[in-house]
Amino acid sequence: MNLAWREIRRQKLRFLATAVGLGLLFAVVLAMGGIYKGMVEDATLLIDSLGADFWIVQRDTHGPFAERSVIPISVERRARSLPGVEWARSFSTITVEREVGDRNVRLSLVSLSWPDDRGAWLPLREGRALNAAHREIVVDASLGLELGSEVPLGDEHYRVVGVTSGMVGSGGDGLAFLTLSDLLRVSSYMPPEARRLARAAAGGNSASSGGVQVSAVLVRMKDGADRERAAEQLAGWSDVSAWPTSTQQSFVLLGLVDKARRQIGLFRVILVIVSSIVVSQIVYNMTTAKTREIALLKLMGARTRVIVGMILQQSLLLSALAYLAALGTGALVFPIFPRRVVVGPEEMLTAGLLLAAIGLFSSLAAIYRALRTSPMTILAG
Repeated sequence: MNLAWREIRRQKLRFLATAVGLGLLFAVVLAMGGIYKGMVEDATLLIDSLGADFWIVQRDTHGPFAERSVIPISVERRARSLPGVEWARSFSTITVEREVGDRNVRLSLVSLSWPDDRGAWLPLREGRALNAAHREIVVDASLGLELGSEVPLGDEHYRVVGVTSGMVGSGGDGLAFLTLSDLLRVSSYMPPEARRLARAAAGGNSASSGGVQVSAVLVRMKDGADRERAAEQLAGWSDVSAWPTSTQQSFVLLGLVDKARRQIGLFRVILVIVSSIVVSQIVYNMTTAKTREIALLKLMGARTRVIVGMILQQSLLLSALAYLAALGTGALVFPIFPRRVVVGPEEMLTAGLLLAAIGLFSSLAAIYRALRTSPMTILAG
C-alpha cells in the first residue's frame, strides 16, 4: 500500500489542485528572487556597457546614478592628459516623459560622445547607430517606439534610427541614446514664456554662469596602463571625485537596490514559511484520513520505516508536482512582467532543493501522528 499513489487514485483532482496551488505560491517566491536579480542587472547594465575604468563626478558625490552630479565639461580635456588614457568622454543622463502619438512614454536619455561614440556597441535589434550629430536617437524596444518614428524633445523632433534590446535603466525605464550636444540642449530647454520669466527673475541677465556642465566624465585606460597611478593622480584633483567602475556599481546597488533586496528577501521568507505550513497541514490531513489503513499496517506487523517512507513519498511527490507547476507558471508569466525577471539554473536548483526541504520538514507532524496511531484503532470500528 502506497499512501501517495493511493491518494492520487482516490482523489486525483484534489491532489493535483493542491500541488498546483502550492506551485503558484512558490512561483511567487521564484518571481521575487528573479525580480531582485533583474534589478541588479538593470542597475549595473549601463555602467558595464559603457566600458569605463574611472568615473569622474562632482566632488563628494557618488555619481549620476546615485545622486545629482554636475561638473564642467572641461574636465574631459584634463582627463585626457593622464598617462595611459585610451579615451575620456563626457557623460550625462536625464529622465523625461513625452507624449508620442497617443501614449505617454518615459525615457531615460543617455548621451553618446559624438563623434567618438556613435553607439556602435549597442545591441541593435533593428536599424543602425547614429550617423548624424543632431536629431537622431536610438531607443530600446521596451519603449514601444517603431523605427522611423519621431520623439518630441525640447522644441525639436528626433527620429528613431535604431532599436536596441534589453537596454533599460535602474528604474526599469527604457534607455534612449542621443549625442551629448542634443542631450544638453534637451535638458536646458525652456519654453519661451518660462525663459522670459527666468530672465526677468535674474534681472535681465541671461548669461551663463558656469559654462557647459555634464554629469560625469568617463575614463578608459589602455591595456597595461598603470591604473593605480592614474587613481592616485585623480585623487589629487580637489574639485572632483573619481571612482573606479566597481565602486560606482556598489554605490548604485547600495543606494537603489539594497532596500528592495531586504524587502524582497523578507517577503520570500514569509512565503516559504507559509508554504511550509500549508504543506504540513495538507500532508497531516491526508495522513489523518488514513488512520485506519496505518493501524491495519501496524497490526499486520509493518515496520516503522515502511510507514515513515510512505508519508515521505506522499510529501515529496506533492513538492515535486508543485515544483513543476512553479516552473511552468514562471515560463508562461515571467516574460510578460513589466520588469526583467531573471531566473537561471542556479535559482531553479535552489527552488527545487528548498521545496524538497519543505516537503521533508512538513512530513514531521504527519509522521508523529502516524507513529502514535495504535494498531487497536482498526478494531475500534
